[in-house]
Amino acid sequence: MKKISFRNDVLPLKNELFRLALRITLNRVEAEDVVQETMIKVWNRRDRWEELESIEAFCLTICRNIAIDKMRKMENQNQSLADEHDAPDQSYASNPEEQAMQQDRIQLVRRLIDNLPEKQRSVMQLRDIEGKSYKEIAQVLDISEEQVKINIFRARQTIRQKFIETEKYGL
Repeated sequence: MKKISFRNDVLPLKNELFRLALRITLNRVEAEDVVQETMIKVWNRRDRWEELESIEAFCLTICRNIAIDKMRKMENQNQSLADEHDAPDQSYASNPEEQAMQQDRIQLVRRLIDNLPEKQRSVMQLRDIEGKSYKEIAQVLDISEEQVKINIFRARQTIRQKFIETEKYGL
C-alpha cells in the first residue's frame, strides 16, 4: 500500500464529499457540516489508513453514513436545492423563452432527483455526476454491484417517467 497523506489524498476529495452529502441531505449547510465531520473522522482514524484498499471509498463511506444520520435528524427532509442558481445555458441566450424553459426543466429534474429514495439518489450522484464505477459505488454503499445497477435503473426510470408526465400534463 502507498503512504497516504491527508493533504494530498484526503483534502482533494472535499468537493466530491460535499456533492455526495448535498445529494443526501438536500441542504448546503448540512452538507458542509457533513464534510467537516467526515474530515475529522478520517483524520482520527489515520492509524488505519495503511490497511485501506481505497482512501476515497473510505472517505465516501464515512461521508454517506454521517449524511444519512444527519438526514434522519433533520425536521424538514423536503428542502430543495432552490437556493443554488445555475448559470444560464448560453445556447439559448438569444431566446429568453427557451432559456426560461431550460431553467424550468433543470429545476424539475432536480426536484425529481430530490424525491427519490436515498439509496437511488446516492447511486445517481456517484454514477452519473461523480462518474464512479459500479464496483466503487458498491464498495462505498456496501451493496452488491447488481444492486447498484438495479438502483440506477430504477432511479433513471422513475425520473424519466415523472419528467414525461410533468412535461405532458403539467404539475
